[in-house]
Amino acid sequence: MTDPETSALPGFSACTLDRCDQVRVDPAALAEWFNDPAACRIMLRGLDPLIDGDRLARQPIPMDARLEEHALLGRLDDGRPIFAELRRDIPHGGQFAPRVWEAASILSAEELGLYGAVRSLVDWHARHGFCAVCGGPTLPVKAGWSRKCNACDAEHFPRVDPVVIMLAEYEGKVLMGRQPRFPPKRYSALAGFVEPGETLEGAVARELFEEAGIRVSDVRYIMSQPWPFPSSLMIACTAQAHDDALTLDTQELEDAFWASTDEIRAAFAGDESARFIAPPPMAVAHHLLKYWLEQQN
Repeated sequence: MTDPETSALPGFSACTLDRCDQVRVDPAALAEWFNDPAACRIMLRGLDPLIDGDRLARQPIPMDARLEEHALLGRLDDGRPIFAELRRDIPHGGQFAPRVWEAASILSAEELGLYGAVRSLVDWHARHGFCAVCGGPTLPVKAGWSRKCNACDAEHFPRVDPVVIMLAEYEGKVLMGRQPRFPPKRYSALAGFVEPGETLEGAVARELFEEAGIRVSDVRYIMSQPWPFPSSLMIACTAQAHDDALTLDTQELEDAFWASTDEIRAAFAGDESARFIAPPPMAVAHHLLKYWLEQQN
């Protein structure tokens, strides 16, 4: 049964797997785990999930499987080691993945979190077969949690790209925006990648000024969410705007407006007359809006 507290988290945020870092660097223990008759591996179709009931489909490790072609994910609650096969013949993980949205309504919160980790890791390996330093071939090491170049010994680690997603507040309203790719009437919090040399606070302030032309201060961290398309970490914040005058970057935003508490409540209620459609529960923007509403009571 899914824990109510984990089911209330944004999608991909409830992975409770014991990652067993100490085994990753112990070749003997790793080989023992891989050859354990109880060991299993996650089954994927490309990068899409295969589902068995309310969990990801698993299979025993095949007799002819090679350890160097697998990553150790960790250990399940029952103690079984669990792996993921590393393959090159998969699509890029940043592509639109409708099967994932379907699976999100079936998988438990914990299983969806596990899938997010598997998807990001498998995709990273598929895209990093060559060294960024010298161009030589790389091979998985440390149970699939890094790759090492045969030519120059450079070691490369799975990347996570930080993204700030934020609600700017002004006199009891918050800024909502939409991109042209959004479904009709869908609005969300503004977001953008953190750039080298930036703090999270600096990224929030810069993105809001670049996209909406507003200055902000008092940036507060609220929550985070792994986002495996392909490997982002969404960092949700709030900020106080100095005024409500908007100057939109039309390359980034199709529209934006200041939403009142009543307008947000109508959107959450699914009111047909609501000014906008709220982000889905799987998105951290949904939970950020919900958090902001709770603070207004």
